Amino acid sequence: MKLTVDERWDLIDKIAEQVVKYGEYRYRLKDAIADITVKPLTGIPIAIAVLYGFWSFFGAFAGFFTDGFLVKLFDNHWLPWLQEVFPGKGGWLYYIFVGDPAADNCFEAFGVLTSALFVAIGVVLPAIVAFYLFLIILEDTGYLPRLAVLVDTVLHKIGLHGFAVIPMILSLGCNVPAVIATRALETGKQRFMMAVLLAIFIPCGAQLGIMFKVIPGHVGFVMLYLLAGFFVFGFILDRLLPGKSPEILLDVPPYQRPIAKNVTRKLWMRVKSFFKVAIPFVLLGVIIVNLMYLTGFLGWLANLLEPLLCGWFGVPKETVGPLVAAFLRKDLAVAQLSAIEMTMPQLVTSVVLVSLYFPCVATFAMLIREGREGGLKGVSQYLFGGLGALIAVIFLWGGLIRLIWIILGVA
Repeated sequence: MKLTVDERWDLIDKIAEQVVKYGEYRYRLKDAIADITVKPLTGIPIAIAVLYGFWSFFGAFAGFFTDGFLVKLFDNHWLPWLQEVFPGKGGWLYYIFVGDPAADNCFEAFGVLTSALFVAIGVVLPAIVAFYLFLIILEDTGYLPRLAVLVDTVLHKIGLHGFAVIPMILSLGCNVPAVIATRALETGKQRFMMAVLLAIFIPCGAQLGIMFKVIPGHVGFVMLYLLAGFFVFGFILDRLLPGKSPEILLDVPPYQRPIAKNVTRKLWMRVKSFFKVAIPFVLLGVIIVNLMYLTGFLGWLANLLEPLLCGWFGVPKETVGPLVAAFLRKDLAVAQLSAIEMTMPQLVTSVVLVSLYFPCVATFAMLIREGREGGLKGVSQYLFGGLGALIAVIFLWGGLIRLIWIILGVA
């Protein structure tokens, strides 16, 4: 049965009468909070406080479980038992899976069943849980869209808009879902810029967790260098790439109370993804690096690259191993760097280089996938354009960091 236009409107009115309730609007506390968190004068200080709370919760939560429980479990029980029962002590198989038989902690043993498991479960997993728990609460309360409005003006300076803050924050958990989140940006130029910048300059939650564990006093230096690089090279890319940056058009929902069931469901989905994507690459990375060490290939590569690493970046040739591991997992590479004897400037520079270095293989695969589905003109420009930007950033920013240390007189 077909309805005329008037009959359709009559039906709409009848449905509206049954489902819509009219009442007097009351200005409530959550409305006041919504107003002050979106206005720059009050919203920016609140945003700084929220991000500081985010950072503090991240470090405290991860440190509580890692240092309070998991370090003791792995070092006092798992490692001694494994060193005792694993056959062929001193052989190549023992070295790959258990690591150094004289090691007294899992972090320095560097075996698949020792360091790899400890890094993935003992250090990275608590950091990932802390990050996603806080992020999900910010999402479900409705705060993230307000943060996007606040940073819109700043991000416009580098050709992005406020909604780019969403993939930026997601990238602090994992670069893979962050690259997917760039689809929300309007133009191919913005999507390409955001994917390249987050893959190079934003460390994932796993990498941050390791940084808090092995170089807690220097994390601020590393983040400062990366943040500065993000905006400097974002500004350059915006000027080099064709295209425009449209204004932001964003729906800002009202504040609401998070539902515990939804929070736990989202948290489980994201942590489950970590187990599927990250842990296999950590284990594979340890196997590959150990095989390269046993065959002597790693030593040969280190000697080959020594003039570049020592001369241009000012870091030891031993950083070749972590750079190889960084292709699989950057958190694993940072863990390796902690075992190399270096000065503070060398250590900070090395960690920054690992962050700038080629994105991990999972992120690389996602960049290819996104290139196929859009980007500038498909996968070739998306991929090779990103690689070109990556190489330029490594040499220019890595050399600049060393120059800064020399000027400060601490290189």
